Amino acid sequence: MGVVISGLGVGIPQQVLTNLDLEKLVDTSDEWIRTRTGIRERRIAAEGESTSDFALAASRQAIAAAGLLPTDIDLIIVATITNDMPWPALACQLQDRLAARMVPSFDVSAGCTGFIYSLWVANQAIRAGGASNVLVVGADTLSRITDWEDRATCVLFGDGAGAAVLSRSENEEDFLSFRLGSDGSGAPLLCLPAGGSRQPTSHETVDARLHYVKMNGAEVFKFAVRIMAEAAVQVMEMAGVKPEDVACFIPHQANSRIIEAAAKRVGISMDKVFVNVDRYGNTSAASIPIALYEAEHEGRIKPGDIVVLVGFGAGLTWGASVLRWPGNNG
Repeated sequence: MGVVISGLGVGIPQQVLTNLDLEKLVDTSDEWIRTRTGIRERRIAAEGESTSDFALAASRQAIAAAGLLPTDIDLIIVATITNDMPWPALACQLQDRLAARMVPSFDVSAGCTGFIYSLWVANQAIRAGGASNVLVVGADTLSRITDWEDRATCVLFGDGAGAAVLSRSENEEDFLSFRLGSDGSGAPLLCLPAGGSRQPTSHETVDARLHYVKMNGAEVFKFAVRIMAEAAVQVMEMAGVKPEDVACFIPHQANSRIIEAAAKRVGISMDKVFVNVDRYGNTSAASIPIALYEAEHEGRIKPGDIVVLVGFGAGLTWGASVLRWPGNNG
């Protein structure tokens, strides 16, 4: 018995926010943003749109691409840090909106690494015999927790969702290896300080702008380059894969300089690295599934190819996986 990705989908806002648009909001420039991040534009949720809207669109597409119906799904896992509301889980809301039968549904909070964490959980659930088809979604609407007065962070983020259906297979095995990790001592480097039990919402926390993303950019950059390279090397060694065997390297799309530095450390040439951060910015848990969808649909991934996924995020967390790409994924 193996586990394969049987369908992929995306849900992306229509509204585009360019660097030139940002020049009108904060003291920044298109050149400054591009040279430091590689980002030219990002998609931003319109008024009234929420994370579940993008998750729903991505899920419907992925389920259809797998040749399934929502009632065929046995488990729903959503990786997100921007639920429509603090609770209940976005996965439960998604289950209802899909009109899926009453299957177990839960969220995973691992920041930008959430999709890889969720793939690992889904893979284990299928291999343990607990499910045949699992819907895994990475979805975030970071524009809702972005401080549009902070030029250091507001240029980085975008919104969207990506989804994958993992299915039991008698003939193929996609996932050759996983490597996950976390270091909670780095939690203050990338966090949303207020709104929890430590600093409940109050006039003081709102006035202090503590309900927006706070990030130590320099420290996160150093961590990201090091940990993405380490995780990728480790997961490739676990799978018995060498850099020259990799057809497509799909990192978390946070910053083009991080991506280039990590790829260089792993020994993978940039022509094998899939990059779309220039068009979407950092979409957190949606980053890797959106990139995976686009890489497959652009013909960058073909059946039998070795694909490496690697990410890092708040927690601090990191994760990587090596896949041997199956047949048609929609």
